[in-house]
Amino acid sequence: MDWVALLVAGLFECGWPLGLKLGHGERGTHWGWISFAGVCIVASGALLLYAQLSIPMGTAYAVWTGIGAVGTFALGIAVFGEAATLARFFCIGLIVAGILGLKLVA
Repeated sequence: MDWVALLVAGLFECGWPLGLKLGHGERGTHWGWISFAGVCIVASGALLLYAQLSIPMGTAYAVWTGIGAVGTFALGIAVFGEAATLARFFCIGLIVAGILGLKLVA
């Protein structure tokens, strides 16, 4: 259950940059999206706290930030049309390899 909590925490970690990106635009501040970002921050932190009860802190933090980085990278490409270059995918692949490695040795 601790690894499931950490996975969900990582998914919420993707939500707050999305909320912040959509929360301010040409038409001003969109408080619904800013609120969404706040909820994601709190949920992500609470689930990380729970996961750290049994997963080593360094492992949990690295996996949490890695899931957030990979997820945000994917959202940037899918939602905002950011560049999908081979070099960017290679670098994200290194992050994924690190996450999997930490899971295997934990």
